[in-house]
Amino acid sequence: MNFSSEHCNISDWLRLEATVKASVYTITFFFATFVTVVIITIVSQNSKLKKEVRYILLCHHLLCISSYCGLGVVFQGMRALLANSPVLMCWVVFGVQLSVGEGILFTLALMAVNTYLAICWPLKSLSFVDSVKYRILAGSWTIIIFKNVCLFLIEGTNPTQGTVFKSEPLCPVILNGSAARAIGMVFLFLLLSIILVSYSLIYQEGKRAGHFNRSNIKARKTVLIHLVQMGLHVIPTLIFIGLGKMCGVFFFALNLVLFGVFAFAQCFNPLIYGLWNRELQSRMYRGVACWLWCGPVTNNREPV
Repeated sequence: MNFSSEHCNISDWLRLEATVKASVYTITFFFATFVTVVIITIVSQNSKLKKEVRYILLCHHLLCISSYCGLGVVFQGMRALLANSPVLMCWVVFGVQLSVGEGILFTLALMAVNTYLAICWPLKSLSFVDSVKYRILAGSWTIIIFKNVCLFLIEGTNPTQGTVFKSEPLCPVILNGSAARAIGMVFLFLLLSIILVSYSLIYQEGKRAGHFNRSNIKARKTVLIHLVQMGLHVIPTLIFIGLGKMCGVFFFALNLVLFGVFAFAQCFNPLIYGLWNRELQSRMYRGVACWLWCGPVTNNREPV
């Protein structure tokens, strides 16, 4: 991980990169967690919303985002501070963060499929989706964990990795070999294909239903916004994988720009997929209005 030459020391660049990323992850974590808490509070206080599949998936998605950013703070913080952590600890933290990140994309795919079924097959899909929602979530996490544990064992037993209990100043990453990259790309394209096909079918159904329907126009705008958001997630990830780690000001700046785009997408995910929802918007506005009007009255009451 730490190699140097006369003109380039990758360790210095990685530490500087980790410092910037840890700072960005911290900001993103607090913002995403705040919005996540607001939305989960709104959903949990309403018995109807708690039972709807789209809100269960939404809350699950938001928890994955907050967890991903929080683990990013931990991992990049260990690298930036040169915490001299055991390699195994670094691998576990990074592996869990990677798994949670895949959970973000997995829940997006499930949300897209659920939206397609609700729009195109509203009568047949309702009872079926409601009966299998928790099994699908459990199966999704089983696939993610099983895949990453197998890759972890394959790379962890590689003799070139050295002992896993040795401490390293700059935390190394795991799941960075050729097999892990190839499987990760297949996994990414599979989930992305599910999302794109679902949105394409939704768009076609909306177009078939009529061009001048007001709610239909809003639905098409929502699909386009979600696709742009998806591009902000996927494109930086693909370039990250293609570039790898290189020295130099240009590659350092490019890496941070790509990371900034990715962090921006993570930060605004809760807003786009959560507060864009009219039901959540109305309940949040009512809650804020109640706090503004009822809060001062409650606080100014005289003690009995």
